[in-house]
Amino acid sequence: MEIGAGHGVALEAVRASGVHASLAALDALDREDKFLAVGAGTGSDVGADVDVLQRRFELRLDRLEVVKRLEAQLAAVKARDVAETVEIQHAMLAPDAPVHERTFAEMSAVEEIAGVLTISSGAAGAFVEQSRRVCSLPPVLAALSAGAVSWQHARIVADETEGLSPDGAAGLVAHFFDPDAPNPARGAAPGELVPARFRAKVRTWRERHHPETLEKRHAKGVADRRMEYTPDRDGMAWISLCLPGHIASAIWNRTTATARGLQGPDEARTLSQLRPDIAASLLLGAGSAGDTDSAGPTEAGQVPTPRADVLVMVPVFSVLGQTDEPAVLDGLGPIPASMARKLVADGAESFYRVLVDPRDGAPLEIGRTRYRLPETIKQWIRMRDGKCTFPGCSNHTNDNDTDHLTAWDHGGTTGAGNLGQLCPKHHRLKHARAWIPDEATKNESPGWTSPTGRHYKPEHPDPEPTHWPPGIMPMPAATPCLDAGPEDLPQWEPDDDQLIDLNDLSPEDPVWAEFFAKPFVLSG
Repeated sequence: MEIGAGHGVALEAVRASGVHASLAALDALDREDKFLAVGAGTGSDVGADVDVLQRRFELRLDRLEVVKRLEAQLAAVKARDVAETVEIQHAMLAPDAPVHERTFAEMSAVEEIAGVLTISSGAAGAFVEQSRRVCSLPPVLAALSAGAVSWQHARIVADETEGLSPDGAAGLVAHFFDPDAPNPARGAAPGELVPARFRAKVRTWRERHHPETLEKRHAKGVADRRMEYTPDRDGMAWISLCLPGHIASAIWNRTTATARGLQGPDEARTLSQLRPDIAASLLLGAGSAGDTDSAGPTEAGQVPTPRADVLVMVPVFSVLGQTDEPAVLDGLGPIPASMARKLVADGAESFYRVLVDPRDGAPLEIGRTRYRLPETIKQWIRMRDGKCTFPGCSNHTNDNDTDHLTAWDHGGTTGAGNLGQLCPKHHRLKHARAWIPDEATKNESPGWTSPTGRHYKPEHPDPEPTHWPPGIMPMPAATPCLDAGPEDLPQWEPDDDQLIDLNDLSPEDPVWAEFFAKPFVLSG
């Protein structure tokens, strides 16, 4: 992949000025901190209205922000130099040089890079490929050079665009880095998301827009399922299972629920220790999930048989078989429509179906007006938020709390706009320190403001407009696809006066509630 010369010249100026500006900002913050430290140590007056300790606390946060930006800018310099090193090595060869000479020239350049960076040859080769791909995606390189994203974020884009066509890669990059794209990503910008959350969003988009259907790729994945064994230190070893996502999710949730059922005053093992003990006991046929040590067997009747719900968010038309739009499995991401239909048709008790409203792509809400939440609303909030809503938290376990964002005692209501998912740790922090959540909506989780005034945008699951079957006009609230607007689609009108035209119904019409309450008959 070649790096555009014109764009490279523009980036050189941004890169140089950015690094210098970051170094200057770091120096200014360091000088202010030293001034406050000396003033506090000598007892001199540094300003009657200045809280020295609070300001020095904030200065360290400010310096961390600058260092983060500087690290990203230096990573851009590093990636650019690595990619150009290999390019220049190739340029030194004659235009008609045979393939084996070009191969050995690149191998030699990679080994030089490995020696300079003190990394293995394999790591250097992977770094070269990642650097080439990042440099071939100008918006990503520009964001890295400006310090708006970290090298981890840039590497995620490089990984997830591998195997895509140039147009597919450009579409993925535009979705996350171009605010003027037809359907840009909502909520927090890429650099405001922790890498794991950013990868989840990028992978979800890639799954939906990959040129090869998810059904076909899933079939190949099922054929490649496997079990792996890896020895580890200290007499330990790893066992890994590669399984279809819904089976893996059910195993994880069932193991976790069983572990929680075994916890009590007489159980010294932690949740993390109980999970592998339960799995090993069941796989080895030890008699029961609790019989995992030499203390004596545990009666099977004493081990709870939990209901480990796995949420499946299914587009209405997909479950009817009229479209093949992917469903979303809680904690995993997109799954083939055929898998979702099978889970619903088989009546699997461990899978809790949540239908997606075709008007706006949001999970359907069941409203309540009292303080105590029924299980249905808790499940709905889980699907809307996807995980704990606190900035950077990836906890999506079943026992997360559904919290009143504004406390009930302070006038908060029990509605979608005042409910958010919080893990126990961040729920306690919210009540102990001044972390303030924003309001939520029926399809948007809340953002947060820290005690120092920093605002963190909500990490939206970022659902895309649902797919409507051919010949049916979407409601105005829904965007049918990325390439066409409602004016580009044929208008649909019912031929029978007794039928209802969906376009004539408001989103609040009770007919919708009656429609979604009806049982679904799956197409053959």
